[in-house]
Amino acid sequence: MSNLLHRLGRSAATRPWVAIGAWVVLALVVISSSVAFGRDLEESFEAPGLDSYQAAELLAEAQADEGGVTAHVVLEAEAHDAAARLAPVEAALAALPRVLMTTSDVSPDGTVALVRVQYPAIEHLDASDLGHLKDAVADLRDGSELTLEAGGDLFFAFEEAPTGLGEVAGIVVAMIVLLIAFGSFVAMGLPIGMALFGLVIGITSMKLVTYLVDIPAWAPQLAAMVGLGVGIDYALFLVTRHRENLALGMPVAESVGRALATAGQAVIFAGGTVVVAILGLLVAGIPFVTGGGVAISAMVLVMVLASVTLLPALLGLAGHRINGRRRTPHRPSAGWTRWGTHVTRHATAYLVAGAVFMVALAAPVLALNLGFPDDGTKPESRTERRAYDLIADGFGPGANGPLVIAVDISRDESVVTPLAEAVAADPGITSVGEPTIDVAAGVATLVAQPTTSPQDETTQETVARLRSEVIPTVLDGTAATAHVGGQTATFADLGDRVQERMPRFVAAVLVLSFLLLMLLFRSVLVPLKAVLLNLLSVGAAYGVLVMVFQWGWAAGLIGVESTVPIVSFIPLFMFAILFGLSMDYEVFLLSRVREEYRRHGDNTRAVVAGIANTGRTITAAALIMVAVFSGFILGSDPAIKMTGLGLATAIFLDATVVRLVLVPATMKLLGDANWWLPGWLDRLLPELDSASVEKPVEVATTVSI
Repeated sequence: MSNLLHRLGRSAATRPWVAIGAWVVLALVVISSSVAFGRDLEESFEAPGLDSYQAAELLAEAQADEGGVTAHVVLEAEAHDAAARLAPVEAALAALPRVLMTTSDVSPDGTVALVRVQYPAIEHLDASDLGHLKDAVADLRDGSELTLEAGGDLFFAFEEAPTGLGEVAGIVVAMIVLLIAFGSFVAMGLPIGMALFGLVIGITSMKLVTYLVDIPAWAPQLAAMVGLGVGIDYALFLVTRHRENLALGMPVAESVGRALATAGQAVIFAGGTVVVAILGLLVAGIPFVTGGGVAISAMVLVMVLASVTLLPALLGLAGHRINGRRRTPHRPSAGWTRWGTHVTRHATAYLVAGAVFMVALAAPVLALNLGFPDDGTKPESRTERRAYDLIADGFGPGANGPLVIAVDISRDESVVTPLAEAVAADPGITSVGEPTIDVAAGVATLVAQPTTSPQDETTQETVARLRSEVIPTVLDGTAATAHVGGQTATFADLGDRVQERMPRFVAAVLVLSFLLLMLLFRSVLVPLKAVLLNLLSVGAAYGVLVMVFQWGWAAGLIGVESTVPIVSFIPLFMFAILFGLSMDYEVFLLSRVREEYRRHGDNTRAVVAGIANTGRTITAAALIMVAVFSGFILGSDPAIKMTGLGLATAIFLDATVVRLVLVPATMKLLGDANWWLPGWLDRLLPELDSASVEKPVEVATTVSI
């Protein structure tokens, strides 16, 4: 492969406009095809097999109103005459396009009125329906003394697109880091430009990928977060090696070819591992999680391809200008040499201290509570949050998350009344509305209001009790079946599904990571150590999420106004993404260590040399990743905030405490055993020399221990 990459790099650098022209044509084809033939992204969070999914299917068969999308408008009248002010508001809302019907209710004290606006299923709607609703509320509010707020599923489905502030902030910080690291505007600009170009193609392609698998509407933002990070990082590795080659006096084309043959293989291996790890999400068996994983994998694949084809062409065009004034050969950093020497001399102390620190950060994961943020977790500046609070004050906290019970009465219609009475008698239920019966479809619908809010764990206990005790008791001996649905039950079910599937998903990723690293480094202990330390990084990131979002520690600093559960699917994505991304630093560091060890057979000297040669690049790459991921904390969506904070935390810990403390300390203590591999296994594994992945430039690497 190295010879092929060497020829590819030389060719792209010699004839840069051919490669650049091919990418421009590809971009035009992808963008035009997406505009002409692209399909809308999926807004659903459904997962087949869940009880709530079966409820939704029953409601869809009956075309029940509860099976569509709802919005609600809340009216507050301090004069306790909300009922008298309700009629014109409801009439204006009922006249909106695509509204099927409206229903209303007034709080017992007469201060709050609630209008529920019913729309058809989400596939029949678009963002203009949300716009019409907002405009109507604004018109009704103008010139009146009423307080009007709106929220509901329609807002969730067609929430306004993010402003992009997070991406911009992350890119700005990445530019500063690259400029400091390279001291050249040209060297700084190429990784940023390549990553942005790849980002455009990757995001645009999402509407075409939907022909293969449904892509959730939130996936592009998550894919952009990961794509920007890996794209800039991969370019950083290649540009660093190219600049070293130029400083040694190589011609530009040869330098690019050598950079691609060495660092390029590391990029391909690391990027491929990211893709494979993320595609491990298929094991979870949740369609929208699978779709999100495919979207992120497609983005990473685009970045890898751009790194090994487009970037070499740009490097060829830039010529010697990329190196600025630097003409001296690259040498290991004296500062990082001293650090590596210090850690290896006190390996036991650093191993114990680092492990205790990481375990302490990971400990809160034992209190991890999976769920889904609702309107009650949004900032008070949002109308959805104000509507949520008004509903809770006027009708009780459970009014924001009613349970929708779908009953199949096609073979027994007599169960509706006793079931409604039994549900209403449950201590976790405040009231049950009048049953809606569709005789032709054989479906009855009960809407039950819990006594507690959607985020309250007691509500989940109520749902579980209805399913396991109340409904089976009433329907025992009958031919009828019933399922509990609604948004609250759906999100609780998703959390349960994630917890159920998480162990086998984690096991699959761990085994895959171990095998890949064992194949690359031909060692048993090196990949085992990497897997265990990666678990520490991910666990620590989970622990930080619990502390910030569930416990509220420093939550106000990132704009979180109330505690929220961890979004059910985020742990899955974080685990897959982080196990893939950690390979970047693992390969970059350990390949240098093994090269040095094979050169002179001194384990301690090899560890210090590896740190000295890679410490600066790993730090710069990690700073860029952290900057890009942290930029997404600026958004308003709690799910995006969680993902950004979790990934930034894990990358920071992985590139500092793990790679620069725990890895050298453990490798020092293990000594030559690091590279032990049973003979029978050595003969069984295909030969893939790690030296071919990241072959060192021949420069002085003398390190004093």
